Amino acid sequence: MIAVLKHNATNEQIENLTAWLEGRGLKVHISRGDLYTILGLIGDTSQIDTELLEGLEMVDSVKRVSEPFKSANRKFHPADSVIEIPLPDSKGVLKIGGDENFQMIAGPCSVESPEQILSIAESVSASGATILRGGAFKPRTSPYDFQGLRADGIELLLEAKKRTGMPIVTEIMNANHLDLFDEVDIIQVGARNMQNFELLKELGKRQKPILLKRGLANTLQELLMSAEYIMAGGNHNIILCERGIRTFETYTRNTLDLSAIPMLRELTHLPVVIDPSHACGVARLVQPMAMAAAAAGAHGLIIEVHNDPVNALCDGAQSLTPEQFAKVAEKVQKIREVVTQA
Repeated sequence: MIAVLKHNATNEQIENLTAWLEGRGLKVHISRGDLYTILGLIGDTSQIDTELLEGLEMVDSVKRVSEPFKSANRKFHPADSVIEIPLPDSKGVLKIGGDENFQMIAGPCSVESPEQILSIAESVSASGATILRGGAFKPRTSPYDFQGLRADGIELLLEAKKRTGMPIVTEIMNANHLDLFDEVDIIQVGARNMQNFELLKELGKRQKPILLKRGLANTLQELLMSAEYIMAGGNHNIILCERGIRTFETYTRNTLDLSAIPMLRELTHLPVVIDPSHACGVARLVQPMAMAAAAAGAHGLIIEVHNDPVNALCDGAQSLTPEQFAKVAEKVQKIREVVTQA
């Protein structure tokens, strides 16, 4: 349920109404706009008399929200959320979300060595990437494939962060590893863990940005319900990621659902980034899909880059070289200029 308050509602009136609603066991999310203030009511609202609420002088209207996701719902929060990512050495913040805050995330699928991650970090940074990605813990279909350097991989990412000044994002596999992620700027929840609800609950207790990837066969509503799990715990710093879904098509690794961008932007206030690398699984398709995602209104891209894709320990076929990434970044920037002027 949402209660839209009139523009002349005073802070005291809002505080009194909020206290009254919370006294009935509801959580109240307050979203302040230029003309209206919206109270999003989360919990069992069946006990609330809508006519009573609408009868209050400060209340403009009351509506029941049919969608099961509440905190992630744009009806609760009409303005785009802008997620702030602290820059190293207290040099400000990096923003993602809204029409103006577009970020390029790039780096290898797996962290393999100090030389590899540092070389790639410096290359992608020079080409316009603002966030460094790299896998330390790697979920693999086969138990015999490279599983990542784990804690050592995080240490190498932190070293690259110091060297380049780029915030880092890496994937978590288990809530027991959370202590290792204290200095990680963005925690990624991969497609296979999108509905690992116990992990999501733990991440909800931490005020750290979460990059939440859509599962291989999950609907957008299921993705938003996973975001809701994190937000229900108090952490609203969530970035959604469309990384392709499994269909009957075999020429690509997955099928990139570009329609998810405008649909999610309609449904939710959370920023949406696109992963064309995992979606296609083919390096030569990354550029057109990245450009299409930027044109469709994505708030960012996450792209795999490796300095030696042929010998990569993980997903070399979908990884761009640093030189290829530089060309993609240049073309995406041109697309962004058109989109922001439209």
